[in-house]
Amino acid sequence: MSEIVGYARVSSVGQSLDVQLDKLNGVGCTRIYSEKRSGKQADNRPELQACLQFLRDGDTLVISRLDRMARSVLDLAKIAELLRRKGVVLRVLDQSIDTSTPEGKLMFSLLASFAEFENDIRAERQADGIAKAKQKGVAFGRKRALTKDQCLRIRTLRLEEKFSVAQLAERFNVGVATVYRVLQEPA
Repeated sequence: MSEIVGYARVSSVGQSLDVQLDKLNGVGCTRIYSEKRSGKQADNRPELQACLQFLRDGDTLVISRLDRMARSVLDLAKIAELLRRKGVVLRVLDQSIDTSTPEGKLMFSLLASFAEFENDIRAERQADGIAKAKQKGVAFGRKRALTKDQCLRIRTLRLEEKFSVAQLAERFNVGVATVYRVLQEPA
């Protein structure tokens, strides 16, 4: 038997869920998940995760406004795709969206397209920024544990003085894996 499931969220403890809960009860929700947490990341909202996990094929998820479920178009698109795969209808009361209708499906298709476009643009800008920083000599990643001179010294001690890997690691205050990597690098 399908259920009408509600989800309500406010950002801080001082805010009230009453208005949202009244709306959700008013449309006949048989189960309501609610929480007082920031909406920045869906993964950090246990009640939303429990709600999404509970939903089954044929169920309807009802929220008062889109921003109660997701704070970014990308986040919303991910949740909408999960609901689509599970066969769950989404109703957004204040924005009159219902994915059981062709118009509602169109709206979510548009949102998903915008999210993908936004993500592509962000990735392009990030790649451009990284390329420009590299041109300016900015080094990315973790700082190397050993200088070139130290690497040369490790190879010399290993080959000429027969130091063990453990001795080299202790002497240069690095892990044995670092010593092995230095020994495998071309001189």
